[in-house]
Amino acid sequence: MQEKGQGPVQGQAQPERAQQPPQAAAASSGSLAAPPPGGPTVPGPGGPSAPPPDGPTAAVPGVPPARTEGDRLRFVGAATRRIARGIDLDEIVLGLCRATVPTFSDAILVYLRDPLPVGDERPAVPFVLRLRRTDRLRTSAEGPAGDELDAVVGDGSPAKQLCEVESGGALAEVLRGVRPVFGDAPSARVALPDLLGEDCGLPDGRRAILAPLRGRRRVIGAAVFLRGPERGAFEANDLLVAAQLATHTALGIDKAVLYGREAYIADELQRTMLPDSLPRPTGVKLASRYLPAAETARVGGDWYDAIPLPGSRVALVVGDVMGHSMTSAAIMGQFRTTAQTLAGLDLPPQEVLHHLDEQAQRLGTDRMATCLYAVYDPVSHRITIANAGHPPPILLHLGGRAEVLRVPPGAPIGVGGVDFEAVELDAPAGATLLLYTDGLVESRLRDVWTGIEQLRERLAATAQLTGPDHPPPLEALCDDVLDMLGPGDRDDDIALLAARFDGIAPSDVAYWFLEPEEQAPGRARRLARRALERWGLEELSDSVELLVSEVVTNAVRYAERPVTLRLLRTDVLRCEVGDDSPQLPRQRRARDTDEGGRGLFLVNRLARKWGATRLSSGKVVWFELGLPGGAKES
Repeated sequence: MQEKGQGPVQGQAQPERAQQPPQAAAASSGSLAAPPPGGPTVPGPGGPSAPPPDGPTAAVPGVPPARTEGDRLRFVGAATRRIARGIDLDEIVLGLCRATVPTFSDAILVYLRDPLPVGDERPAVPFVLRLRRTDRLRTSAEGPAGDELDAVVGDGSPAKQLCEVESGGALAEVLRGVRPVFGDAPSARVALPDLLGEDCGLPDGRRAILAPLRGRRRVIGAAVFLRGPERGAFEANDLLVAAQLATHTALGIDKAVLYGREAYIADELQRTMLPDSLPRPTGVKLASRYLPAAETARVGGDWYDAIPLPGSRVALVVGDVMGHSMTSAAIMGQFRTTAQTLAGLDLPPQEVLHHLDEQAQRLGTDRMATCLYAVYDPVSHRITIANAGHPPPILLHLGGRAEVLRVPPGAPIGVGGVDFEAVELDAPAGATLLLYTDGLVESRLRDVWTGIEQLRERLAATAQLTGPDHPPPLEALCDDVLDMLGPGDRDDDIALLAARFDGIAPSDVAYWFLEPEEQAPGRARRLARRALERWGLEELSDSVELLVSEVVTNAVRYAERPVTLRLLRTDVLRCEVGDDSPQLPRQRRARDTDEGGRGLFLVNRLARKWGATRLSSGKVVWFELGLPGGAKES
């Protein structure tokens, strides 16, 4: 007698342990691979004689129910993980198709609302379902089963591309019920032709499942699972599997739609916060680049700007707000707007940074940013720079020497209670100034000063390619600078602003002081006429004299100190009249009985462009006229 806990009696035949075929092992582990035609046999107690299971829920002779239920749970787990891996809409729908065909069904059709509602958005009623994707099992020998599936999902199928779901209709009732139903159910038998077409050739019996896709708030689509006649029909438990797949797919689609909307908002926010295009100020050429840290972090706090100032000057700004979020981008937009407003007041660079620091204090205690603000004067060929904790700019000279400018580092914006210092440096013609954020020079692989030195060497090497007498093209220079970034260097977003200083030659500038007296307009006309004769622009004499007389007359009327008159000859003729009165002129329509009030009307009619800017010491009124063809060689 065999005792308890011992093995079989010696000499008694022992049943051999059945070896599970690779295909069956793959299916039981949640693999989505299709079984071969004919399929492997599944061993039972008496040996390998039972047919393979049809999907994860088919009953298998000789296999305990717990084993079949375990296979079903493993399949659902693997399928939902595959669906959850998708980020965008197409990936999620593709994950559903690849997870179910052929393991669960021979074919699938996925319909989604068109358009898909986002969040709390109120969807259109009645809503329309669009066929988003189909997938089917391809076998080596297409028989009647293949023909019947082709009637629904094959080429030239009657399956509708668009289906309008009428309120109160059969399809609307099934979708409102949320739970999947078999294709032979009375409600589905009436609803499926609305979705697939009247001539759809569905297999007989329980070989179709219609599963509504319900997101967090509403039904967003439907999925149809199909099996051919050569395969076992769906069972009752398969409705639970279809419900799990539909629920995870719908929630994933909701997530993808919300993510897509957030990405769109982030892109729009970033786009509107940065300049659409750079200005074309006199005596300087500009180029810029912006790179996000990654596709998953497209919004950051880096920004750049170029702001034309009175006297043909231009302000160059680059800054970096702490963080990578829409909040950082919003704060960056406020700083950029504030900087533009302060630049319009023609404040010195250190004063601009001081007011930005005060603005950061008003926004909150954790609103930190670095910023570099520079003002270039093309007439004096000088640049004034103030820094607030930002990496120093690099000046690439015409001969190819790259120099890291020595500017006071300053404290970041938002620290509060600190003073900012400005330095004035030479900006020779042909030199290029590069302003950048720390994402260009700092990463996990290198510190900021190592990156700055590498950037300086890269600029010098690039300048050698064009020779000592020709500066490198700005666009190519920006691209070459970004090429220095390695795979591990994209830890932060990058803003880059390059300025080529051409300047204005002294021979193209005429400058005078006029006493605020009645004779000032006549003297201004004579001085302007002589300058135009010297430049060979006699054709413009009549227009320039008339406009100069009107603007100077208006300035003398309110000025207490000498009035300045400056003519600049570049690609246009620019005239600037400055006085110590802060009141800006305003164009108005003069009445027939008025003796004055028509000066700015003439300026507006005859000048190509005109404007007025308030300064800390008064204002400047300017206008521009186009040059006759060939009047000035480029």
